[in-house]
Amino acid sequence: MIEASPHSENKKGSLFVVGLGPGDVDMILPKVAKVISSATDIVGYGPYVDRIKPRSNLTIHSSDNRVELERARLALELALDGKTVVVVSSGDPSVFAMASAVFEVIENGPTEFFEINVTVLPGVTAMLAASAEVGAFLGHDFCTINLSDNLKPWDVIEKRLRLAIQGDFAIALYNPRSKARPDGFKKTLSILIDEGVGDRLIAFARDVSLPSQYLSSMRIVDATPEMADMRTVVLVGSSYTRKIKRDGVKNFYIYTPRYYGE
Repeated sequence: MIEASPHSENKKGSLFVVGLGPGDVDMILPKVAKVISSATDIVGYGPYVDRIKPRSNLTIHSSDNRVELERARLALELALDGKTVVVVSSGDPSVFAMASAVFEVIENGPTEFFEINVTVLPGVTAMLAASAEVGAFLGHDFCTINLSDNLKPWDVIEKRLRLAIQGDFAIALYNPRSKARPDGFKKTLSILIDEGVGDRLIAFARDVSLPSQYLSSMRIVDATPEMADMRTVVLVGSSYTRKIKRDGVKNFYIYTPRYYGE
């Protein structure tokens, strides 16, 4: 249970919703770091708030990943109580993260919530970090699909995936596979092959930007479900995406050209 104390009158604080980037502390944007340094309260999912350095004048509110709306309400209540509150997400707060939850609670909450000044500060997403690590995978039109069916039905995911393939987008896939959802990515690979794009490139970026980072790439038809987990972002190429092999520690580059030839 997430609880906040009753707020006092005329003590309106402020609320920031920020992205911490993909993992490397050096990839946190300076403005986000500045806001965190002046916060009185940090609110977020446990592994994300663990990335914040504790200090004597900072209260950290950690919670489970399935209580997004409750977490957003807590942050708003704390702001009403005069606190300077920072809600943290990994990557960017507007990409499958907490910014939407905050505004949903504001829309459906008491009128006092509308009076709070909410500032959303962007972050580097895992898909952009992964694209950069391999070269310029998302160099032309692309889309992003969350493969988790916790908040939307699988038939919606499948429809969007097929349309993205038919539209010849490069695709970034989030939350591909977990212990609770072991079959979603297996079905995704089957859909890609069924749509006739098995020879296109697919890349896996696990723990992108961290020392434990692991990158791999192959044809879709050669990929297996076990190559992905919840710490992996998967990039699927368009018909124009290309791989350059080279010698060295980074033995390949992948890019999608800006020029769209006939």
